[in-house]
Amino acid sequence: MLTTHRKKAILAALKRDGQVIAKALSESFGVSEDTIRRDLRELASDGLLQRVHGGALPSSPAAADFVQRQQISTVAKSAIARKAAELILPGQVVILDGGTTSVQLAKQLPSTLQATVVTHSPSIAVELVGHPHIEVVLIGGRLFKHSVVTVGAVAIEAIGHIRADVYFMGVTGVHPTAGLSTGDLEEAYIKRALAARAAEVVVLASAEKINSASAYVIAEVTAASTIVVERETPEALTAPLAALGITILRT
Repeated sequence: MLTTHRKKAILAALKRDGQVIAKALSESFGVSEDTIRRDLRELASDGLLQRVHGGALPSSPAAADFVQRQQISTVAKSAIARKAAELILPGQVVILDGGTTSVQLAKQLPSTLQATVVTHSPSIAVELVGHPHIEVVLIGGRLFKHSVVTVGAVAIEAIGHIRADVYFMGVTGVHPTAGLSTGDLEEAYIKRALAARAAEVVVLASAEKINSASAYVIAEVTAASTIVVERETPEALTAPLAALGITILRT
């Protein structure tokens, strides 16, 4: 089998099964595991999959910068944001992550809601400037322009002084075994620190993020108590997450 045909077959198996194992592929194609690992490396460099120990998982398509992501799955993000906004109670201290879905969540907060929003996203802070009853706490640090959020030691230090009721986390990958992940190392550290300061973690995940993985692990998937997904997200994708005790909230 030609290399190009083998790579197409690998991607087809990945789409069908949700993961591929290098040993099984080598036996199926009658080639060495070294050959399969080379194929996986090349496919990963093209952004077509995420390599993991022993094989590969689907790569998250949510790796574009903030401006580009604003044009992706806009209807789904709005629906997820509306459902997530229903979880916020008056008087709570709420952490809103950076990201386009979180900006939509800020837009959905009712004008009568009295709460405190902590965020490391200038975009969310600006969105809430006109809200009459929301107190905004903006975490400082170095601006990571790709996602328009603050990162670094200053942000980590500030996060350590917060005690929140709920953290609405944005991710690029949600996988039952590979966990919650994102495409930048510093963002992963920030998200992990924020999760540690909240009594509850709610993950906002459009369908393309479920059962996919990015390079940097935030936490085990069970760090999330609830995952908000689109109504049409296939049950086959969410069932393994629900089996772990995570509440799946559909829009």
